[in-house]
Amino acid sequence: MPFSPGPAQSVAAGAAFAVAPLAMAVVDREGLVATANETLGSLLGTGADGLVGKVAADLVDLSSDARIAHAYHEVLHGRQARLRCTRRLKHPDGHSLWVHVTVTPLPTAEQPVLLSVADISSHRELQSRLRHLQMHDPMTRLPNRTLFFERLSAALEAEAYEESGTGRIGLCYLDLDGFKAVNDTLGHRVGDRLLAAVAERLKRCADEAGRARPTTPLVARLGGDEFALLVEDSTGTDQLAELAESVLSALQTPFDLSGQRLSVSASIGVVERHAAGTTATGLMQAADTTLYWAKADGKARWTLFDPERNAHRMTRQALSSGLRPAIERGEFALEYQPLVGLEDGRVRGVEALVRWHHPQFGTLTPNRFIGLAEEDGSIVQLGRWVLATACRQARRWQLERPSEPPIFVSVNVAVRQVWDSDLVADVAQTLAETELAPHLLQLELTESAVMGSAGRPLQVLQALSDMGVRIAIDDFGTGYSNLAYLSRLPVSALKLDGSFVRGFQYEGTNAHPNPADEVVVEAMIQLAHRLGLTVTAECVETSAQASRLRRIGCDTGQGWLYSRPVPPDRISALVDAEACRPT
Repeated sequence: MPFSPGPAQSVAAGAAFAVAPLAMAVVDREGLVATANETLGSLLGTGADGLVGKVAADLVDLSSDARIAHAYHEVLHGRQARLRCTRRLKHPDGHSLWVHVTVTPLPTAEQPVLLSVADISSHRELQSRLRHLQMHDPMTRLPNRTLFFERLSAALEAEAYEESGTGRIGLCYLDLDGFKAVNDTLGHRVGDRLLAAVAERLKRCADEAGRARPTTPLVARLGGDEFALLVEDSTGTDQLAELAESVLSALQTPFDLSGQRLSVSASIGVVERHAAGTTATGLMQAADTTLYWAKADGKARWTLFDPERNAHRMTRQALSSGLRPAIERGEFALEYQPLVGLEDGRVRGVEALVRWHHPQFGTLTPNRFIGLAEEDGSIVQLGRWVLATACRQARRWQLERPSEPPIFVSVNVAVRQVWDSDLVADVAQTLAETELAPHLLQLELTESAVMGSAGRPLQVLQALSDMGVRIAIDDFGTGYSNLAYLSRLPVSALKLDGSFVRGFQYEGTNAHPNPADEVVVEAMIQLAHRLGLTVTAECVETSAQASRLRRIGCDTGQGWLYSRPVPPDRISALVDAEACRPT
């Protein structure tokens, strides 16, 4: 049998309700306040009697949120056990307060629910202060990396830009040029003061930029000397360029830090694009790449993100990471370009030129990947493959024509192969395995790599020469051009850079050739011959060029006049048909 309180108990309960420290009200089935205690009246800025008959949902803002309003209606009619929620109320004196509202059913049928309200404003204020400390940099008082990415992610959500605004977003990502030197020479305390002063100027730039626009750019310190200015609803690259220019201009004025006068500049990466389809990670990667460009282009400047330049960078990165696996997968092949005797037009040798048959980018010439291979060291592995493949092919040609003079094969060697591998051992092993005579192998090194050689490089060249291998200097005339030094090097051939031969191309046309070109080339050929060296001219494209080179004593020519680089079977056909003889 349920307990029914007597008159004494009812009076006691009513007295306890009236003086309870928790703000409470009894709400009837219609949602009106039947009775309220003084604590609730004080909390809401009116007496308890003034609350009677008022709509309870309006007093504690339970109607503005559809989800909360529905749950409250369910409790009021006995279809839900309890409602708990947090609401922000406006006090009659003008200040706001945060309250925690609980609505629970009462056991009596006449008075259905009890409304209790707890003031949590102090707790919320403490939470707000803690969040501010958590989300702001203590040194510069700017939003930190966490708050920046929170704002950026929110700005990139569809509902943030679909209903209003421009639907675009912009970012200026910057760091200070040479900031590490400030810390290293003047100490971290000065460096910290400099960062705080820079932050103040960035904030002023953002405030100025936001005066005539709906939103002010968010300035954040991302860490170290890195800052970001986020522009939501940007109007285009012009707006971002203007902001970047204002930042550079603001930083030009020297900083006076407690008598220490410092000048500082910044490099800025600028990205501006449609928010749709953009991710926070993608935007930051683009900004970081563009900041790197600004640094590489000379610092103290801003650079706009360029999709084509980025595509080239991505391609370069993809090529670099794929070099070693490509060698193992057999994606490389050799083509050969004839070296033709200028006197008789016969093929004396061929230069082996490596090609990369990339599954994504197609056939790539050496200028696309050799530099990358030198940077990461894979040139050693690739060089061994080229050497072995070229020597094997040269030996095959020799066996196919035992009665004909054999042709030599010329292989390019990078400087890193000399330093990072035992080139002498590699060559000796390859010659032994392929049974190719040493004099049928020529190794080409660039002029800058050979000139001034001492120590290990010179010892390697000497050992190869003693073995009987021919040594050639490629692109001669573009570097040090120290012919006297050649007498002390174990070099057997020079390959004149194509820029000299191109000076002969005017013969037979209305244009007048430059006599100095022929004088210089002829002098180089004569000096080389005096030193016992043969000379090959690169980039021979016309019969007129070949005739002039033959007249001044050049030994061999290489270029499109004779043949482009071709597969090995085409070389066999050229030799058989003597198709390389100039007409």
